[in-house]
Amino acid sequence: MILIFGGAYQGKKEYAVKNYSIESEDILILSEEDKTLPDARAYGNFHEFTYGFAKRGESADEYLRENMESLKDKIIISDDISSGIVPVDTTLRAWREMHGRCLNMLAAEADEVVRVFCGIGSRIK
Repeated sequence: MILIFGGAYQGKKEYAVKNYSIESEDILILSEEDKTLPDARAYGNFHEFTYGFAKRGESADEYLRENMESLKDKIIISDDISSGIVPVDTTLRAWREMHGRCLNMLAAEADEVVRVFCGIGSRIK
């Protein structure tokens, strides 16, 4: 698994296409409505996927634990939502905490972890 994360609009998807022999069409863009991860080579907007779980009061980290084996050969692209002011809204705060746990879990299992800033990837694992 390859985990690519960074701030919004930092070129994460473009970095994946340029460096991992995939096309833009290979990246399935997730949304908050998604309840499962359909089969795809790569997933974009993983943060939106975890947001849907937080909105529904469900556990994205539990879903990942149960489905980690199916992610072994995937590329996962996500915004880093851990910086800035902690949200007052309870759902947004729960999402931020859950998303952090999910990224930690994915990073632990990933073969490679890359942080992208201004289109430049820094391999941290």
